[in-house]
Amino acid sequence: MKQAIIILVILTLGIRPSAKAQYIFSGKIEYERKINLHAQLEEMEENEWMQKMKSQIPKFTSTYFDLCFTNGKTSYKPGREVENPFKMFGSGPATENVVYTDFAAGNVKSMKNVYEQKFLVQDSVRKLQWKEKDEIRTIAGHQCHKAVSVICDSVVVVAFYAEDIPVSGGPEMFSGLPGMILELAVPRLHTTWVATKISQDPPKETDYVIPEKGKKTTQKELNETVKNSFKDWGKMANRNIWWTYL
Repeated sequence: MKQAIIILVILTLGIRPSAKAQYIFSGKIEYERKINLHAQLEEMEENEWMQKMKSQIPKFTSTYFDLCFTNGKTSYKPGREVENPFKMFGSGPATENVVYTDFAAGNVKSMKNVYEQKFLVQDSVRKLQWKEKDEIRTIAGHQCHKAVSVICDSVVVVAFYAEDIPVSGGPEMFSGLPGMILELAVPRLHTTWVATKISQDPPKETDYVIPEKGKKTTQKELNETVKNSFKDWGKMANRNIWWTYL
């Protein structure tokens, strides 16, 4: 009798997870993007001006972005505005980026601003070599697995993705994992994107419309344009390329 009870408990526990498993195939995600302004200043030559600036500005600045998604496509756009008393320092690069990714067709279209000049980037979906790690953390109520990759030859990217949102998307042009990226970090840019809200409201077709503005180019061509434009900027030249590559 005791053995029968144990077997019954095991079978019940085995059935319960699959019975309760829920997957989200469409909806909307809000990301908070945080940039560490103090860390960026510290990369400059230390002087009295830099120390004074650090004492007058907050350590972090935040902006928000929305990602609409269905099983075959995603759309990433600027989200709600927040009050910024330090607007003279801006909200950081890539604040107006709009990215539409069609996974079924294998292409991506993005509108990017580079110092007041608009570019319409049209390319194939970027394929990164992700390496899975053992770390797991909970983000916006979802269990997420860690993965690491590299862009621009040496810039490390850290992602946490949710398998229960089986859409291979994420902030900006990042994708390629077996689930939605809910947290992304680019340490050399001192920047993170973290999902703060997730709704299951089905996106409208208008959510996937991207402005057809700017000079048409590919991501590789844009990188070369930025590289040539800022070749005399030293370390800042590389940083501009990294931002436009996102």
